[in-house]
Amino acid sequence: VQLQASGGGLVQTGGSLRISCAVSGRPLSGWFLGWFRQFPGKEREFVGSIRWSDGSTSYGDSVEGRFTISRDKIKPTVYLQMNDLKPEDTAQYYCAARHFSRSSYDVWGQGTLVTVSS
Repeated sequence: VQLQASGGGLVQTGGSLRISCAVSGRPLSGWFLGWFRQFPGKEREFVGSIRWSDGSTSYGDSVEGRFTISRDKIKPTVYLQMNDLKPEDTAQYYCAARHFSRSSYDVWGQGTLVTVSS
């Protein structure tokens, strides 16, 4: 599996942004696609994930209710819709993938920077 994230940029506090992760390489049945973010000098933080087969999602506490993950099976692409953005959401955002048989994400795309101005 290969991942290509895009769509980051500058947005004002309270605004919205959607970032994308194009997926290629193999059929995705049995895979989870996740979004993580990393703040300067800190470890990556789990944002949320989606199970490719049925679209079920889970989210980290800090984004629950504001962020939504979806996928397009045709393209295939995973999206992270971010609403009500706050300056503390400023980070490098990464998409990642793991097969259901693995306990951790082991395929990573390059990051895309999201900056929220106050």
